[in-house]
Amino acid sequence: MPTAAAAADLPDLSSCRRALVIKPSSLGDLVHTLPAVHLLKQRYPDLEFTWLAHPAFAPLLEGNPDLSGTMLFPRSDFRGAAGLWRFRNWLKELPARLRPDVAIDFQGLLRSGLIARASQAPIRIGFSDSREGARFFHTHIVPVNAGAHAIDRSLCLPRGLGAAGPAVFPMPAGEDFPAKASGLRPIVLHPFSRGKGKSLTAAQAVALCQALAPLPVQVVGRAGVDLSGLPENVENLLNLTTLPQLIRLIRDSRGVISVDSGPMHIAAALTPRVLSLHTWSDPRKVGPWHAGTTVWKAGRLMRTEDLDEEVCGMNSDFPDSAVEAVADWGRRLPADPAAAAVC
Repeated sequence: MPTAAAAADLPDLSSCRRALVIKPSSLGDLVHTLPAVHLLKQRYPDLEFTWLAHPAFAPLLEGNPDLSGTMLFPRSDFRGAAGLWRFRNWLKELPARLRPDVAIDFQGLLRSGLIARASQAPIRIGFSDSREGARFFHTHIVPVNAGAHAIDRSLCLPRGLGAAGPAVFPMPAGEDFPAKASGLRPIVLHPFSRGKGKSLTAAQAVALCQALAPLPVQVVGRAGVDLSGLPENVENLLNLTTLPQLIRLIRDSRGVISVDSGPMHIAAALTPRVLSLHTWSDPRKVGPWHAGTTVWKAGRLMRTEDLDEEVCGMNSDFPDSAVEAVADWGRRLPADPAAAAVC
């Protein structure tokens, strides 16, 4: 279990009016932080939270009742030879956009630490596992267990401040996508990730779709791969959906099969009907957090609440031989999403 900071070791935020949440990326990291911000808002209902987020992920925060607004972090503008100069100017202009009373650095990297300091917030809260010297820019440190799940890590802050209540993931309803009508709820398959070594091969993705036939499947995500040979039960939506549309597809699905990625974390926050595929990543730290979800790791299918410590610590490629076990999990999903989760 994570080590929560004692309330006496953290500042009293009851007199603060504005808070800057620093968690610009990645998509899964934003999902992991939603419950912590929700509990902080419950603890301090008069505190106005503004979330600094990458433009590509900001739609995840749209309509969030815990936020007074979002601020875009234009990371792409800071690349190249002149990027450092532009970032320096952006930091100088930050206090004019929002002068917070407290800055909460959930990211814990040098860049986010610099943002916290540049905000001129008198209270700057970070975590004990921050890297790249970010802790030097924080006025208060929340001790966390480095082996804890990312969601439990972020929850140490509101818990340390006395916030109580369940973990809630406020998320937009999403937007309709003009998907093919089959009369049956599809299985959403997210087979590719930008993270090195996390993706299925194109051949494995096609084989999994074939093994799931005749159940309808929607292949989603971003990837420049050739998926020729997909059977008729599959709707190939690679590179076609926006983030709000992806959220709606997940909400309307029979279930989700996904590699370790941001869409997997969205799915795990919305439904227990999720199978997360892990190669080198440890599902105890970055896997589905809710009980009732399922993990594939090193040849084993495990419920989230029954993860094997030894297996989770292994590194293993996803072999062709695992396709049938994953497809069998998908075939056992109930057609009615309101039914009990698959065992």
